[in-house]
Amino acid sequence: MPTHLTIIGAGPGGYVAAIRAAQRGAHVTVVENSEVGGTCLNQGCIPTKALIASAEALMHMRHAADFGLEVAGTIGYNLAGIRERKDKIVATQVRGIHSLFKSWGINLITGKGALLAPDIVRVVQKDGTTMDVKSDKIIIATGSRPAGIPHIAFDAEHIISSDDAVRLKKIPKSILIVGAGVIGSEFAFVYRTFGAEVTLVEMLPRALSTEDEDISDIIEREFKKTKIKLIAGVKVEKSEKESDVILTTLSNGQVVRSEMVLVSIGRSMNSDGLGLDDVGVLRGTRGEVLVNEKLETNVPGVYAIGDVTGKFFLAHVASHQGLVAAENALGGQETMDYSVVPSGIFTMPEIGSAGLREKEAQNRNSAYRTGKFQYRALGKAHAMGEITGMVKIISDAVTDAVLGVHICGAHATDLIHEGALAIRMGATTRQLGSMIHAHPTLAEAVMEAAEDVHEQAVHVPREK
Repeated sequence: MPTHLTIIGAGPGGYVAAIRAAQRGAHVTVVENSEVGGTCLNQGCIPTKALIASAEALMHMRHAADFGLEVAGTIGYNLAGIRERKDKIVATQVRGIHSLFKSWGINLITGKGALLAPDIVRVVQKDGTTMDVKSDKIIIATGSRPAGIPHIAFDAEHIISSDDAVRLKKIPKSILIVGAGVIGSEFAFVYRTFGAEVTLVEMLPRALSTEDEDISDIIEREFKKTKIKLIAGVKVEKSEKESDVILTTLSNGQVVRSEMVLVSIGRSMNSDGLGLDDVGVLRGTRGEVLVNEKLETNVPGVYAIGDVTGKFFLAHVASHQGLVAAENALGGQETMDYSVVPSGIFTMPEIGSAGLREKEAQNRNSAYRTGKFQYRALGKAHAMGEITGMVKIISDAVTDAVLGVHICGAHATDLIHEGALAIRMGATTRQLGSMIHAHPTLAEAVMEAAEDVHEQAVHVPREK
């Protein structure tokens, strides 16, 4: 008899787990309260990247003359057209998941699922009726939602979350973005490119505090170049609507006037209302579902994956967790390895990171070296008109093993995987630097940064 597996949530973790389990011969039921694809596909990764692509296209058009091109008429944008393109992309991807479910015989139930017992999921359907699904194994994949600030309520119009931001009903004349992390920094460039006056407020001393400091420095310089105002090291005390303006008071006493406020301070786990406490599934202090390296909760037969576990708020980590959990639910013995998790940030320019930041290398109390190479030394970067950026490599001073790779520049989110593979395979910087790289490419910067670890980069001038 095939294993009966029920998955609550059809985001990038849940739907991938469902397909893998079906490939392994399981009878799979997926319970989803909204639409397949989860936040990533419907409100996050994909729609934001579609908006960013439109912003980048507009930016390139404004610089057409730099490429010897003549553009007749006024360069502008059609917000309705941008939304339509974004919605079409999302709809295409959603249909693709539905098609995959159909091809693998996966049963999709629309409704809100919760654990009635360790082997039963009760589903409250859209019409209010309930149905119980009995299973051999259950995977919780309910994701997360935008975190809010006490006493500052979202209204989806003036004070908005990232979910609201992707709908782009209008481009405000001015916007205050609370949080200069990944989401806030990405939207700062988008809104600024479309003409809004943008102010970023960050509680920590610098923007993108999770990234290597050299990378954050580049983005902060780009903020200045594009006239995005960054106020770091302060908290938001309150935001109040006064006529058609939002007045936001900061902890330093400053009051910022803006037409709109975007709160982007992180994510909250969707672990409430799932019956977890009733069946004994343990949660952490942040509400995260506690799991081991096999993605098992403390209750036999119940697994959890994705944002709800509080490990990494990254779609690709959720998907990999989904593969591991699906295998284990069907008798496998797979474990999660978080040692090399590449990340991509779609600012302008992009950021790609893998492995240790320099501050983390310092905290290891063991010797390390760094190598750097600037985009402006690349012929391909000049040809593209994308000379802002850098590749930075951190290596072990004794073994020469690559410990971290950090890229800020055009196509950084694609280039980072060469660095991630080097770390995963235990490659040294000499091996990475000695590999022949095609010319002219941006990837040559990775090779040169690896060579710079030993001060052997050909296109780096000698220090006098």
